[in-house]
Amino acid sequence: MTDPEDAADAMFRALADRTRRDILRRILAGEHSVSALAEHYPMSFAAVQKHVAVLERAGLLVKRRHGREQLASGDVEAIRSVASMLGELEQIWRGRISRIDELLTTEKTGTTDITNNPTPEEK
Repeated sequence: MTDPEDAADAMFRALADRTRRDILRRILAGEHSVSALAEHYPMSFAAVQKHVAVLERAGLLVKRRHGREQLASGDVEAIRSVASMLGELEQIWRGRISRIDELLTTEKTGTTDITNNPTPEEK
């Protein structure tokens, strides 16, 4: 996946599922075999494998073989890129909220305080 926007879409789709977020938390704490991960969920081994595959395709998980086992670990750099994207969005919204606060402060301290001026109907 070379397009950063496609990569972001895949990451956020993968993270939209509660089970996948839980799997990601576990493998970020340490490498786990897929069969050991499957023991934590009330679903089939095949279903857990599918969740692991989605995380792997999204670039959030790395698998390696050790004998007959598949070991999964989290890709910390991918998680950092997701955090960075969310941080950028947070900054955009913080800027907007800050501008709204400035406008409200200006309205309160300006010559026309609309909150305290009675309307013609109130006079």
